[in-house]
Formats: sequence, structure tokens, C-alpha cells
Amino acid sequence: MHRDQFPHRRQVLSGFAALAAAAMLHRDGLARTNVSEFARGADDWHPPNGQPHFPARAKRVIWLFMNGGVSHMESFDPKPMLNKYAGKTIKETPYADVQDPAKLALERLAVPDANGNQRNELYPLQVGYQKYGQSGIEVSDWFPHIARNIDEIAVVRSMWTTDSNHGAQTQFHSGRHMNDGSYPNLGAWVNYGLASLNDNLPQYISFGNREYWNRRDGHYLGPAHDAVPLRVDAKQPLDFANRPEGTSAESRRIGVDLLRDLHQQQAVQTPDDNALSARIAAYELAFRMQQSIPEVFDFSQETEETRKLYGLDLPHCQAFGHQMLAARRLAERGVRFIQVQHGAGGAGSWDAHGALKSNHTGNALAVDQPIGALLTDLKRTGLLDDTLVVFATEFGRTPGSQGSDGRDHHIFGFSVWMAGGGVRGGTVHGSTDEIGFHAVEDRHYVTDIHATILHQLGLDSRRLEIPGRKRLEIDHGHVIRPILL
Repeated sequence: MHRDQFPHRRQVLSGFAALAAAAMLHRDGLARTNVSEFARGADDWHPPNGQPHFPARAKRVIWLFMNGGVSHMESFDPKPMLNKYAGKTIKETPYADVQDPAKLALERLAVPDANGNQRNELYPLQVGYQKYGQSGIEVSDWFPHIARNIDEIAVVRSMWTTDSNHGAQTQFHSGRHMNDGSYPNLGAWVNYGLASLNDNLPQYISFGNREYWNRRDGHYLGPAHDAVPLRVDAKQPLDFANRPEGTSAESRRIGVDLLRDLHQQQAVQTPDDNALSARIAAYELAFRMQQSIPEVFDFSQETEETRKLYGLDLPHCQAFGHQMLAARRLAERGVRFIQVQHGAGGAGSWDAHGALKSNHTGNALAVDQPIGALLTDLKRTGLLDDTLVVFATEFGRTPGSQGSDGRDHHIFGFSVWMAGGGVRGGTVHGSTDEIGFHAVEDRHYVTDIHATILHQLGLDSRRLEIPGRKRLEIDHGHVIRPILL
């Protein structure tokens, strides 16, 4: 064989090979180099063995995150009092006490700018709402496809956070304010705590663009626990994923085998070199991923009915529909954590400081049918029983208007929902006050969502702690038991 037919070392190490180490290193207990220095001296500490700590109700998570801040009042927590008192200042309504400074004190400013400020004149709802399902839960008219699945959904209407700027994206993922530094996010903890269900695929995958403050996952757990970023493109799902032009699968296999043989010879001389063993495993997984990933994105195997269900024939939701269908296909192939971030780009496309009606109309059209299709598809295939689907956003939006037709960032009360994986569908948990300002009943910080997900996966976050990296009590959160079966 001509030497040019062998893969260059850089090409092998790039792309899949570097990222593939996450799943294989973790399975073999080798992805510990970043934490070993903290573990020294902790005789009773040992890394996770990849098994749940207790019986799990869910095997995997599909994490849907809307960047920019979805208006809770015009999605899953309608507030008719906004129409009744529209145009009045908050002080002119019976709800003036929502601006009590003591109630506003939880805010932690990252940057003192024009975002996240008090907006005093109440702004009416920009869309109608209806009751859906046997549960009769109210959902806005912007989300009819999700609403048709409401009896599978538990809506948590009492979320709060502390970062009033878009660092709240990172805060929702990691549980920590950006002023505190960088910390592993939920997907990284799942990747760290559980073994792979499919050795041909990474167990933490991310779709969608991510801003620089929200781009990494593992942090002190190490890059092996970062998500593998993918595009829904069978020809080029990831940079460096394809074989170099003119290189056959057979020659690539020969090249990988050669590298393995050379490394194994070196391993004889250094038998305790776990990093070397990890590299061999990574090359093997990278080679298999070159075959398995394109197959996941080959939607020609799907029926026309399924393609229409996800809206793949509709320009307004085609792109997100592809991601939702890919998420289902990855879930059924055993990927543990599938993260989909919609609307990235600067602050995030849901950031409706102005023209909220047109902003949310367009964004909802992009995601509603595909998400509704995902829930329907998972249910009919039986996957919803052990798959947790989460719809989250960084914060809500103010009851008061910003400018003439927008809403500002709002951290004091907002909504998320969960479905499947042992969640009690047709449930509303918690509430905000009559104008949607504060979470007032069964209030939940963002890590309560994390705790609930980890619990359903059979994981105890305290047993995942690493010596020298003691976590705060609020990092662990509290399981939201009323929404669980």
C-alpha cells in the first residue's frame, strides 16, 4: 500500500478520535487523570463503576434548551391578570408587593447593564391559551403540538435562578453562577456517573450552536466528559469525521490496526500507562463511529408518515425536526444524554426585548411540531417509558413591558417541563403569583431539576463527589418528588 493511503496521525487524533475517548475511557475506568490529584489521600474514595447507585426509572435524557429566555406567561403558565391590568404600573395593581426589595435580593449581577431590570408597566398576553388533555392544563396557542401531549408532561411553574444576564444559560446547565467560575454541567455528571449503553457511539452528544460561555461541559471532570458536538448531516456530522479523500475503509482499518500494534508494543514496556491504553481504545471507537454515526442520520429508513410527523417537509421547522428525529434515533441506539440547544447566537433567539409576539411566534413554529412529534414517537415506540425529555430555558420574561412590545429577562419565576422516564404526566407543580412575577408555591432552584433527573437515572450526586472538590448543598438540589410516579 502506498504510504499516502495510510491516515495521517493528525487526522486520526482529530475529530472523532479525540472526542471518542470520552465513552471508551469512561467505560474502562481510564478517564480519571483530571481527578486523580484530588483523590490522593482519600482512602475510602473510588470513581464511579458505571452502574446506577439504586434502581433507575430512566436510561437516557433528551435535554431541550431554549436559549434566550422563553416567556413563561405565554407558554406554560398563562396569566389572565396581565390582560386585566394591562397598561397599569405594578404599583397601581393589587400586586405591588412583588417589588419588595427583600423579594428581589436573590439577583446576582454578572454585568451591570440594561438587561434584567424591573419593567413596571404590565404588558398583556400576546397569545391566547386553552386547556388540553384529561388533565386540563393550560398551554398557550403557540405550542399546540406539545399541548396535545400534556397528559405525558409535568410542568414545573415555580423555577427561579439568580443570573439576570445570559450567563443563566450556563447556570441552568451547571447550577452555578458564572461569577463562581466554571463547573461541570448535568450532562457531564451523567457521562461521569454511568457506563455507556453502546460502544459504537459517544454517550453525551450535543446539537446546536453554543456560545463561548456555554461551550464546555466537563470542566474539572476533564474534557473526556464534554459533549461530542454533531450536525444532522450524514455526509459530514463532525469535523474530521470522514475518511480522507482517496482512503478506503479497508486502508483506514489497516492504519488503525498499525497504530494499535505500535501502541501495544509500547504498552509492553510501560504496562501501567493507562493513558496509552485509553488512546488505543479511542482509535477503535473512532473507527466504529465513522460507520455508526452516518447511519443514525440516514432518514431514508423512516416512513413518510414519520417524516411528516416531525415536519421535515415544512421549511419553518425542518431544521429542528431533523434534530428531534436524530435525537429519537440516538436514544433508541443507547446514547445516554442528548442535548439540543435551540436558538443560539449572541443572547439567544428567544431573547424578546422587543417584538415579542413575532419573536415567539416564529420560534414556537420552529420547535413545537418537532417536539410534539418526539413525544408522540417516543410514546408509540415504548421509549418514553425510560427516556426523560426535558424542556428548559435560562429564565422567563418580565410581566412588565420593555419598550413598546417586548419583555426583559426575568429570574424570579419561570417554567420548565419534563416527560417520560417515570415522570407523572398531566401534572402541574408549583406556581407563580397572579402576574407571573415570583415563584410562590413549591419554589425550585435549577439544580432541583438536576437532582430529579439524576434520581430517575439512579444516581446520587453526593456519591459522585470528588475529594478536593466539595460541592455546595445547593449544587445537589432536591428531587421534585410530587412529579414522579
